[in-house]
Amino acid sequence: MSAQPPTQIERRQDVRNIAIIAHVDHGKTTLVDALLKQGGAFHAKQVVEDCAMDSNDQERERGITILAKNCAVQFGDIRVNIVDTPGHADFGGEVERVLRMADGALVLVDAFEGCLPQTRFVLRKAIQTGLKLILVVNKIDKPNCEPEVIADKIFDLMVELGAEDWQLDFPVVFGSGRMGYMETTLEAGRARLTSGDGTLKPLFDLIVSDIPGPPIKPNAPLQLQVANLDHNDFVGRMGIGRIFAGSIKAGQSVCVVSGPDGVPHKGRVLQLQRFSGMGRQEITEAKAGDIVIVTGLEQVTISDTICDPENPQPLAPIPIDEPTIKMTFGVNTSPITGTEGKPLQSRDLKNRLIREAQKNVAMRWAETDAPDVFEVSGRGVLHLSVLIEAIRREGSEIQVGPPRVIFKTDEHGNRIEPIELAVVDVPEVHASKVMNLMLTRRAEVLVMEAKGAYQHLEFSIPSRGLLGLRNAMLSATQGEAILNTMFLEYGPYRGEIEKRVNGAIIAQGPGEVVAFALFMLQDRGKFFVNVNEPLYEGQVVGENAKDSDMVVNLTKGKKLTNIRSSGADEAIRIVPPHKHSLEEALEYIKADELVEVTPKSIRLRKLWLTENDRKRYGKG
Repeated sequence: MSAQPPTQIERRQDVRNIAIIAHVDHGKTTLVDALLKQGGAFHAKQVVEDCAMDSNDQERERGITILAKNCAVQFGDIRVNIVDTPGHADFGGEVERVLRMADGALVLVDAFEGCLPQTRFVLRKAIQTGLKLILVVNKIDKPNCEPEVIADKIFDLMVELGAEDWQLDFPVVFGSGRMGYMETTLEAGRARLTSGDGTLKPLFDLIVSDIPGPPIKPNAPLQLQVANLDHNDFVGRMGIGRIFAGSIKAGQSVCVVSGPDGVPHKGRVLQLQRFSGMGRQEITEAKAGDIVIVTGLEQVTISDTICDPENPQPLAPIPIDEPTIKMTFGVNTSPITGTEGKPLQSRDLKNRLIREAQKNVAMRWAETDAPDVFEVSGRGVLHLSVLIEAIRREGSEIQVGPPRVIFKTDEHGNRIEPIELAVVDVPEVHASKVMNLMLTRRAEVLVMEAKGAYQHLEFSIPSRGLLGLRNAMLSATQGEAILNTMFLEYGPYRGEIEKRVNGAIIAQGPGEVVAFALFMLQDRGKFFVNVNEPLYEGQVVGENAKDSDMVVNLTKGKKLTNIRSSGADEAIRIVPPHKHSLEEALEYIKADELVEVTPKSIRLRKLWLTENDRKRYGKG
């Protein structure tokens, strides 16, 4: 097997472009921190917080990478451009476009958890892009881990995914990104555990020796494909991408083309920058193989090619998988709109979706029959909830409908739906509960095997069956089940899936929640509101213990009389309300319900607020 891609072409030797890919929480961002520190990106005495690349507030709070980011380190005479990618399949659009900037990838695998669904997802994308791979077996300091079997499992997985011979000949390093060391043998890696010192030099050496340098076409016309966008109030839009051919200079005249059939738009490069550590450095010229930031081209969007205006030769657009989930985004129409944030008008909401679609390439939006409601599609509930949370943090109010799966028809006219791979690791005592839960949601068992004290279960399940599944599974297994999912394919429709059985408890009218009313009603179901919270007619304030909706008056106080009753001094004890997270609320609501999202609150409400309207329109 050859160690390099088979095509013998001239390559740059002073640059390496690598992506770091892995399942969620296998240590990508932590390894990037260590590479930056040992690559001299920080001063010796500089205090650097963990996961420095996760700069977005939501990334820090959720503990995941949402947006792909670039940085660069210097290793001797070699400049190493690094792209940190998301691990969650909902953000697969980020992975697909940034892999085009790389010539190789570090595949991180947790030594304890092994290959998980997103490992398969990101590995497949890397193989399809034609990247040279280095396997990094991370977290070998975890107890009960099995790092010695990881390489064989990754090899088998790559064979299954159709890797080329030169890709299957991958080197392996063992170590811990958090502790800042990697070794080429497991014995040496384990020896570092006891000594406590170490370095990432063996990994840097492999990057230089095994990852090919970028191909050179110095005399060809300019081709720079934009894979990411940024914005600055002083210079406007900035395109981030890799130069595939030719060279580019600050102040140069260029043209921007969207795909082979696009119309060229002329412009001038205002500034040219490259990544340096976690910052940026202004340069005057860049050549094929460099990853650069270009300013001054306001019309540029993701996947566009910046070309020579005399000889425009655009590259093929970056292929992006289609969305699988859709929901409605609308102007907030609740009676208390504007009390906790800025209510977006339909024009404002439309402009916000246009801006998001320019950089979030896996998202789609479309207008509906209602002028103040838009249909937004994405990869999953998490993908769209990140957008909703971003709008909320901008100080705006919005109301959102329940997520719905996007169905298609095959060439024979049959209805098909998105099918996902669901992998569950659960203590053996709870395995039967997980099986029952999955089978009621039309899942089919693929793998069932013991893994120590845990059962390792794999299912193919309709995307519809995943809505609300995570919370139901955590409740059934006392929080001990670990669920990971990944889109597999579009397959035959598997029939109806039972949705939420319990009805809603609905507020009768406006006011504030009174403790006495809540106390008297709390045996009728589970409540979502607390004492003194504002209410309006049609708001969903709880879940009925029965399967029908129930209208209640939570603003009714205790009547005062001059007769002392036997229970007059009875203490009022209120059960703490259940407060939904944004994802929980989206997965919880039924077809005739909405989620009202404001900067301060997440409320559930009926689509039709008055009881008469619900009776009139509900039948239809």
